[in-house]
Amino acid sequence: MERRKFLAGAGAVTAGAVAAATPGSPANAVPGVRRVETGLDVLVGSGFADLAGQRVGVISNPTGVDSAYRHLVDLMHGSGSVQVVAAFGPEHGFRGSAQAGGSEGTGTDARTGITVYDAYGASQAKWESMFTQADVDTVVFDIQDVGARFYTYIWTMYTSMVAAARVGKRYVVLDRPNPVGGRAHGPMMTPAYTSGVGLKEIVQQHGMTVGELARLFNAEFLPADAGRSVELNVVRCRNWKRELLAADTDLPWVMPSPNMPTPDTALVYPGTCLFEGVASITEGRGTCRPFELIGGLAGDFDYHWGDRLNARSLPGVEFREAYFAPTSAGQKPALLNKLCAGVEVKVVDRAAYDPIRTAVAMLVEARRYPAFAWRMDSWDTVRPYWVDKLTGSPRLRTMIDAGADVDDVVGAWADELTAFEQRRKPYLLY
Repeated sequence: MERRKFLAGAGAVTAGAVAAATPGSPANAVPGVRRVETGLDVLVGSGFADLAGQRVGVISNPTGVDSAYRHLVDLMHGSGSVQVVAAFGPEHGFRGSAQAGGSEGTGTDARTGITVYDAYGASQAKWESMFTQADVDTVVFDIQDVGARFYTYIWTMYTSMVAAARVGKRYVVLDRPNPVGGRAHGPMMTPAYTSGVGLKEIVQQHGMTVGELARLFNAEFLPADAGRSVELNVVRCRNWKRELLAADTDLPWVMPSPNMPTPDTALVYPGTCLFEGVASITEGRGTCRPFELIGGLAGDFDYHWGDRLNARSLPGVEFREAYFAPTSAGQKPALLNKLCAGVEVKVVDRAAYDPIRTAVAMLVEARRYPAFAWRMDSWDTVRPYWVDKLTGSPRLRTMIDAGADVDDVVGAWADELTAFEQRRKPYLLY
């Protein structure tokens, strides 16, 4: 079987995908919206040439679709030119039927008859076993990320890359735009606080596509964890630029997870997900605006929260007084189906908006309420505060507890953010 030359370090980029969009290509029907092709669209356009003659295993979920909402496994299976021997389902499952913290289990896909392996939370050893059992030559990754370090799909990619390197499998990433653009924000993960919501040292809002992250992972982290880099190929997008957000493109939106319903959710998520680390406040799970509706029990929290936030004149955002009852409480059962008072985060200028600075301001003001309480996890006696795992260290929590204001908290990570922006440059594709 013809194989590409082994590519160490950052990994190759498919030659047919590196060219910019052809000048004069058809304009999108929606004025001001850019026509963009994902790595999957590029691969389909090539007739799957990059995968011909190989036994392919696919890591994907419902977001792995082309511009006509056709799933890559269904396309490959129906093409007759790709031998798909396995699929691997991350959190929420391959077809997306499981809620947060759940999976679909191992079984047979009803549509294609392909074996689907339950890969949620899989260790490196389990990935190695699954790749060996399925006898794959090439692993293909195609999942829409949302640009935050604690969104777990990028760590599914990382762990499976390590396993692929260790058992000698080729790894192909079908790239997709970062829906919140190419800017980086927030604190760096520290080694002492790594977990399933942040395995390696990247900043909270990394501003990279999954293909770019794969290149960084391959060069910076795999040599230590796998003993070598993986044979990596990134099929890059066409016509995407770093300043573009999801709403600026014609790409279809498929929910990457049950509480990520819209691109608006993705825009605020790198910041307001920090409220997962507050026991007394819900991040709006089970509402129609998760991560945009933030609040605590009515009576414990009130309209003054939004008033104080609006008085700060934070760039690009306003706050609406909001009341709601979450129908999914996650790790906060005391808030389930209870009337909560708080705010709806309204982004009014996407270019000016900084989700992490905004969330820090929200936390600083919420900390004024006597009912405010950080979430503590009894299962982790060494690192009990969940917000520390989300932010990468105890710094944000301890500074806010000590009365630090927004500029002090955000300024504390300025140097490490600048260093990360320099570190990522060699791996950027757009």
